[in-house]
Amino acid sequence: MGDRLALIKDYLRGSNPRIASAETMIKTTPPGEGSRLLRVREDNPVYDACARPVELDGGAVRLMVTGAFTDADLGIACYHSKTGAVELCLNHLADGPGEYVVVDMTAGSDSFASGMFTRFDITFLVAEPTRRGVSVYRQYKEYARDFGVTLKVVGNKVQGQDDLDFLRAEVGDDLLVTVGHSDWVCALEKGRPPRFDLLEDANRRALKLLRSAVDATYPLRDWERYTRQMVHFHLRNAQSWGNERTGADLAAQVDPSFVLGESVVATV
Repeated sequence: MGDRLALIKDYLRGSNPRIASAETMIKTTPPGEGSRLLRVREDNPVYDACARPVELDGGAVRLMVTGAFTDADLGIACYHSKTGAVELCLNHLADGPGEYVVVDMTAGSDSFASGMFTRFDITFLVAEPTRRGVSVYRQYKEYARDFGVTLKVVGNKVQGQDDLDFLRAEVGDDLLVTVGHSDWVCALEKGRPPRFDLLEDANRRALKLLRSAVDATYPLRDWERYTRQMVHFHLRNAQSWGNERTGADLAAQVDPSFVLGESVVATV
């Protein structure tokens, strides 16, 4: 995705009159009237350029990756220069019930280098039953506390009751589910992926619980807050570095009458 950033910007800009060119778009640029939105179940130039299908027992999902550093990036670019493409796509995503976009992010404070941490209906934080694992959870929750982030903990490498008791004592009601050792995962990591229906029953139940938690958040989605937070982080980025880098007043990209939501899906 990082290597296709120009294409992504040009497509998402569409005919939005507030965005003079793709070159003036930054990672936080919000959609407005005339912008193109991304939908989960569609074909578009962004998916054509950036996604590849991954077969899953007779079905398939789209896989999109941030992208590796090139020789030109080394020493001058940071990880967040690549994730900007992801944030732009999430800002322009018009997904509906029964549609899922899963983003694997870095753990800890790196997630807060932009507003991307507010782009999700629910965040699952994977934590091992250790002091270090719990410290990451506490840091994340502290940083996210003022932004209405729904956060749940998935206990990983939980081997027995003592591990479970430790996590319950440390994270309380935020602990949603735990997973332990998995021969299925071990085989996958060795490059010998077994059929998905061979996944252990306990881990299969854990995945179903994760999906149920996701489904429960959709009716609670606040599109106005979602859009408001998007604009908030865009204005912060514009003032701190975006205006200087692009030579434009990026606050002018904000369409005050635009609210991303299901009602927009049929008209944009």
